[in-house]
Amino acid sequence: MLSWYSHVRIEETQYNNAYAMHGRHVAFAVVITALLILLIIWSKKTTLSSPSQPKISVVEKVGPPWAYPDSARTPGFTNPDITQANVGETICNPEWSTKTIRPPVSYTSRLKREQMLEWRLPGRPSDYEEDHFISLELGGNPTDPRNLWPEPYDPRPGAKEKDVVENYLHKQVCAGVTTLGEAQKAIVTDWYKVYLQIHQ
Repeated sequence: MLSWYSHVRIEETQYNNAYAMHGRHVAFAVVITALLILLIIWSKKTTLSSPSQPKISVVEKVGPPWAYPDSARTPGFTNPDITQANVGETICNPEWSTKTIRPPVSYTSRLKREQMLEWRLPGRPSDYEEDHFISLELGGNPTDPRNLWPEPYDPRPGAKEKDVVENYLHKQVCAGVTTLGEAQKAIVTDWYKVYLQIHQ
């Protein structure tokens, strides 16, 4: 028969084995949890961007808030038919005109009214230009609502100042000074910053 001391030793050994097993389970759970946390952090940093949108860096804009559309509603969207490879035949061709792709006034006027109502913009439709955030002459999408927004004429800077930037960047692209993608990015990132640089 086993002595009382032997029973105690056996029970102690069993307890130690169970404790060691529990410790290994806890360590394994900690490692798995840490790996899951790292995976979640990594996945949040990895984003997919649409090939038809210029890649934009998040920067603080120099102009007043009204000079820019809501980036969630109007991030700017490009025309897949116009690329750097064909600017000579499209936007930089003297015989090419935005009239060939510009949507009808009936479409832009209706969209302007809908956006003004949805976004609760003050004033009348005539106070705004339904503007292509990335202009047609810079390869902007003609009809995608993500590239159209009611841009106010007043207060300044507004639609008229942005037109100056669009014309300037169009000339830069056609002169080979900048690429189409760089011009699109400049418009979306901060068109008013370009405006100030032009007038320095």
